[in-house]
Amino acid sequence: MESYVRKINYYETDQMGFVHHSNYIRYFEEARAWFMEQVGYPYAALEAENIVSPVLSVSVRYRHPVRYGETVLIRTRLTSMGRVKCAFVYEVVEEQSGQLRAEGSSEHCFLDREGKVVPIHKKNPAFYEAFLAAAEKPAEQ
Repeated sequence: MESYVRKINYYETDQMGFVHHSNYIRYFEEARAWFMEQVGYPYAALEAENIVSPVLSVSVRYRHPVRYGETVLIRTRLTSMGRVKCAFVYEVVEEQSGQLRAEGSSEHCFLDREGKVVPIHKKNPAFYEAFLAAAEKPAEQ
């Protein structure tokens, strides 16, 4: 899976010249959307089927600051794929040096627009199988 490439904008930095900590969550979302496109199921396709995938939890560990003008690679892996939930991990790496700048994770579930849990393996078997194939852990039973 290709890494998501992101050039850092000036407005994303704080007074110290570092990327503000809240932006990493946005980078994870961008990288996750990129991952879904690479697997063949963009998020918009799920939404067209009345399926949403809200964040249940998210965490970030900041290793070294990212600064304006740098380009980072965000490596995204699907660590588990279940029938109603999935989980991702992320690594933010500075492109030129290869230095790990941050790492994180997120967990998501599948719901319909009314907020009811969607068993994704039944609602969209092709999506489920594609994500299951990309996951590092097999589905929950």
